[in-house]
Amino acid sequence: MRAVVLSEYGPPSALQLQTVADPTPGPGEIVVRVAGASLNPVDWKQRSGAIRAYMPLKLPAILGRDAAGTVAAIGPGVTAFKVGDRVLGRVPGGGYAEFVAAPLDSWARVPEPMELADAGALPLVVLTGAQLAEEATDARAGETILVTGATGSVGRAAVFTAKARGAKVLAGVRAKHRAEAESLGADGVAIIDDDGAISRLPPLDGIADTVDGETIQKLLGKLRPGGKIGSVLGEPAGAKEKGFRVNAFMTRSDPKRLAALARAVADGKLVIPIARRFPLADAAAAHELAEGGADGKVLLLP
Repeated sequence: MRAVVLSEYGPPSALQLQTVADPTPGPGEIVVRVAGASLNPVDWKQRSGAIRAYMPLKLPAILGRDAAGTVAAIGPGVTAFKVGDRVLGRVPGGGYAEFVAAPLDSWARVPEPMELADAGALPLVVLTGAQLAEEATDARAGETILVTGATGSVGRAAVFTAKARGAKVLAGVRAKHRAEAESLGADGVAIIDDDGAISRLPPLDGIADTVDGETIQKLLGKLRPGGKIGSVLGEPAGAKEKGFRVNAFMTRSDPKRLAALARAVADGKLVIPIARRFPLADAAAAHELAEGGADGKVLLLP
């Protein structure tokens, strides 16, 4: 099969299209013929070596944590899927290829009438956003929850999920994203790159954070005593020392939740924009665009 292979850490040009052996499914695994795979920040952080200290790669490696396609082969013990089924999944790696093998609990069915390739944009970001709101921040009815980076893909899923739990949700964005944020269905928009706007925020019961850095430090002063912070980027400096409940987490696979979130996307209740689609051979250009800050997901189409 054709796959994008990383032989050494480096810039996007380190990604090279090669011919490698097709994967075979082990016990409890399926092999999927990939129709679409998306890029996520973990991909270019791994490619560059920025996170090799705690997430090293065994080189050569095939990157890619998202994939959607049709089941091509089934391993021993698998009864939940059959060859030809349409699936999407958060995979351990290997998505930048024509075929990928992953454990059964990585996968959920792609709902009709969703475009199969576009389903590859969803798994990691929708699961991350949902788990950020549901578990890390524990958004509850009657609480006021601020989601930072709300127009990003993870932020969108967090806003959707926190609203579904009955919380009053503020979509935290830079001023230039105000109009886009107003379409998310949140209860209000919070401009978080303006100190004056931050000072006028109401007291917050929780912050679902996707941006960290200086922004989260400025927002800590708006949290109620004992308030909650869920984060996809590690614990904000000094937050625990101020008495806040902090939960920095790593996304886990959850096929039942993934199926429900994909259904919400198919029904138009949750929107995850796609910025651009690239052929597999142009993975380096796809990385350059995504790493530079694309307005939406970037897909690779084998």
